[in-house]
Amino acid sequence: MTVEEYISQQPENRQTILRSLHEVIIANDPSVSFILEPMMGKDMIIYKQSDTMKYALANGKAHMSLHCLPIYLDAELYAKYFALLPSAKVQKGCINFTKAEQLPVAIAGDLIADCAGINIAEVLANRKKK
Repeated sequence: MTVEEYISQQPENRQTILRSLHEVIIANDPSVSFILEPMMGKDMIIYKQSDTMKYALANGKAHMSLHCLPIYLDAELYAKYFALLPSAKVQKGCINFTKAEQLPVAIAGDLIADCAGINIAEVLANRKKK
């Protein structure tokens, strides 16, 4: 299945935001490639930097999720976007939302642009050394 097929199979009221977020991720972080594969028991669009997951975009029954490993690894980034997204549920490494207004595409673009320079494999390797 392609990413477009995956998005087209989601509820109609979620397709536009999922498509927009997908486009924002690939436009703002040229270091990632995307693939549709299972993670945490469900199919998601996974965005990998080399072989390491950096972002993921998923649709669940109760909400949509933008998984963002850099906000899990960078407390300053987390704090910045936690403050900017008061109506979304910002967790350790993901942002859950039910409506497009909770995760505006412009803010998502800024988030991905802020994360683009982070080398996930390098950061994870440095964390393991500590």
